[in-house]
Amino acid sequence: MPQPPEENERERLLRLSADHILAHGIAGLSLRGIGQAVGSNNRMLLYYFGSKEELIAASLTEAGSRFPLLERAFRLLDDRDQPLRTRLETAWELISADENLPLHRVFFEALGLAGYQRGRFDAFLDSVATNWRGLVATALGAEGVPADAADDLARELVSLWRGLQLDLLSAGDRAATLRVNAAAAVSFAARTEAAASSRSPG
Repeated sequence: MPQPPEENERERLLRLSADHILAHGIAGLSLRGIGQAVGSNNRMLLYYFGSKEELIAASLTEAGSRFPLLERAFRLLDDRDQPLRTRLETAWELISADENLPLHRVFFEALGLAGYQRGRFDAFLDSVATNWRGLVATALGAEGVPADAADDLARELVSLWRGLQLDLLSAGDRAATLRVNAAAAVSFAARTEAAASSRSPG
């Protein structure tokens, strides 16, 4: 069944807004500026998205969907046919691929803005706090790690990866981040195994 015209137009505006944000970032971004860039206007953008903040959050989600290596990285974590250490190393190799750099840049720009304007980007901050961590915790739970320990370990791993993302953007030495992550993966896999074995029977 064809989609209603208003849904098609919203998707078009979202696609073009994501294009603009990936190319130019979000610093100083206004509804008027986005409207001019996508061939629309303030009124229509507010009609479809409610506010500038909601448009930016939706555009970031749309932008993220264009980087399939990120999806592969987290899907890989669930592949228990491979040792956890190997999965952690390969996941960071995928996350740190050069083709993902535009998304890393706009992500940290948005994160900084959200930190200064609390209440305006709460949905974005919630997703930052929970999305990656939830995926990692689920993978660790499948290894037999108790829920609380899985969440703590996932928080630690995601914090490492966020730091390596920043290092990648600032220093530009991907090989160094691969070494750091590989060393951490050894320790992390051992601690995961210990957490799983400490679970009480039943």
